[in-house]
Order: sequence, then C-alpha cells, then structure tokens
Amino acid sequence: MSTPWHVLGAGSLGTLWATRLARAGRPVRLILRDAARLRDYEATGGLTLVEHGEPATWAVPAQTPDHPEPIRRLLVACKAYDAESAVARLAPRLAPDAELILLQNGLGSQEAVAARVPHARCIFASSTEGAFRDGDWRVVFAGHGYTWLGDAAHPVAPIWLDDLCAAKIPHEWSTDILTRLWRKLALNCAINPLTVLHDCRNGGLQQHACEVATLCAELTDLLERCGQPAAADNLQQEVERVIQATAANFSSMHQDVTNRRRTEISYLLGHACKAAERHRLNLPHLHQLQQRLITHLQRLGLPGD
Repeated sequence: MSTPWHVLGAGSLGTLWATRLARAGRPVRLILRDAARLRDYEATGGLTLVEHGEPATWAVPAQTPDHPEPIRRLLVACKAYDAESAVARLAPRLAPDAELILLQNGLGSQEAVAARVPHARCIFASSTEGAFRDGDWRVVFAGHGYTWLGDAAHPVAPIWLDDLCAAKIPHEWSTDILTRLWRKLALNCAINPLTVLHDCRNGGLQQHACEVATLCAELTDLLERCGQPAAADNLQQEVERVIQATAANFSSMHQDVTNRRRTEISYLLGHACKAAERHRLNLPHLHQLQQRLITHLQRLGLPGD
C-alpha cells in the first residue's frame, strides 16, 4: 500500500489537495485540531470539492493530533502563524524518514518548522492555485495555477511527485525554491496590504499605480540586497500583470480581514521589514505600509501580528 498523505489544515488549499488526492485513489488522512472538530466533520460525511460548479464529496478519514498512527508524509496546509506549534504537536508521531510539505504564505514559518523537527525532511512549496471555502468542509476551485516544490538542502526530487501527477495537481520540482518564495513574498507585499487598506479587489489597485510602483521599487532593492536578483527581475511588471489577471478577485489578506481572521502580516510585510533592518536598508514606504496596516487591523479589533 502506498504511503498515506496526512493533511494538516482543512482550509482551502488543504481541502483542495486532500480531495484531489482522494479522487485519484491515494490514501489520505485529515488531521483536525480536537475531538469536537472531528465529530463535526464526521457528521458532515466528508470533504466537498466544487469544480466547474459541480460539487463532489469524498469521505476522507480524519483523526486528531493524538492519534497513534505514525506519519511519514505530512502536508502542512495551515496558516503560517499556526504551522510551528501545529507541527510540534505532531512531532512524536513523525517517522524517522518523515517528509513535510510546507504550503505556507510568506517566509519565516518554514525555517521555524524545520528547526522544530530537524530529523524530518522539509520541502518548501509555493502555490498560485486559487480556491476558497463557501462553507465548512467545502472548497471551490477558483483558478487553475501551479505549485512549485523544492528542498534547498537536498535538491533530489521525491518519488511521491507521481501522486501529484495522478491527482492532476500541476507542479514542478524547483532547484531554486527560495527564489520562488521570495518572488511570491514580494508580490504579496505589493498587493495584499493595499487591497486591505483601500478595501478593494485586486483590480482596484490600478487606481493606485504610483503607490504600487513605489513599493515595487523598494521591494526590488530588498530582493537584490538579500541575494535574490532573479526574484527582483521585472517585479513591477509582474505585479501589474497579476493585478490585471486577478482583477475580479479579493486577495487572501482581504478575505481574512473580511472574515475577521488573523492575517499573515508577520510572514509577509513583517518578514520583509525585518530583512531590510538586518541589511541596514532604508525602505520608508514599506515600513510605513506595515505601520498603516497594523493600525488598521488593530482599529478593527484584529491582531497586528
């Protein structure tokens, strides 16, 4: 029997991966935070994927973190601020040859997780797939994208990429995954906070082109100073392309604020501003954006970190 996929985090991407893997006949286990959530899930009967307007439900088995089954392959699909503590709780269950796929936004949480479980192989992932939840245990596949995976310390691709092919999860093994992650961090920093502050869809940022351009210039300086020139290449053009291509969408950070959820600001703007300070790089607009966003979140009664 093939190695089960344990999926930690029943949010949009975790559910998207779990349902497609289950549909392809791969063994999947959903890990839920406690017995109450497990009862709620079992009463529902499974995870539902809505694709092209058609819902299909898959009875993916679920368990709590204290289940005795060993874990050899773990997809960590929870929010960046929950990743380290959630993985720490599962550490006693990780097999000696365990592999973790870290599907978090921004940067910083991946290193924290890897330090917490040094015996496990941690594979970083960056995804452009679009999905959103329209109810508990339901996910709507909103936009076909791509997932890049890589391991800067061990560049050989794992054999389980075959499972992703079977599940029709578009992907590529990347030998420069950190470049991908830095590039996505910069894109998110240039788009997500402004959509929250201006309360608009991504396309609304076309009305704030000067602000976007100023941020892109500072982010380009940051990427180059951090030794990521490839991630800096034509950043502004890429940001403008993403804004246009996703004009009708609300950013993930805007969705978090609308649903009164904690944002991942610490792993996006926070990480960028800390990197700038570490390199003694003066980026006034980026720091100002961070402070504006923190003030805005606190005014709404949401955490500023």
